[in-house]
Amino acid sequence: MIILNTLDEFKSVYRVGKKWQRCIEAINNLNNIKPNVFYSIGDSLVYRLAEGNAHNGELFEGNRRYFDVHYYLSGHESIEVADKSALMPEMAYRDESDREFFSGQGVRHELKAGNVIICENHQAHRFSQGKDVKKVILKVTVEETYFLNK
Repeated sequence: MIILNTLDEFKSVYRVGKKWQRCIEAINNLNNIKPNVFYSIGDSLVYRLAEGNAHNGELFEGNRRYFDVHYYLSGHESIEVADKSALMPEMAYRDESDREFFSGQGVRHELKAGNVIICENHQAHRFSQGKDVKKVILKVTVEETYFLNK
């Protein structure tokens, strides 16, 4: 997992590439979207505004075709992260949902307003202990700008 302290840091580090430009485009559109409704930009990114605390999941979630980018607008939240290879598989990967689930222990990180995180696909994560969380969640394809099977 990559944690960036500010959106400006994210923009500076990830300024090249269509998928990163689309992330910024989505974040810049936040004033025009409703909470918990998915929006898309092309076929490489879907995003939504999430408000409220995450339910405390017992299992770690991993992805293969998309990776998550979370930009925290307010509140704070804990995330626990571990390499998939260090966890026990609990629910097999499903292509339809692009999710697989694991159990085990990871490293906990505290996130707060202004942070941007990138959840890498060799790792799995679980969120817990949030308070007054408002964030944009972006699901970005691992392919450069399009799906290979289309």
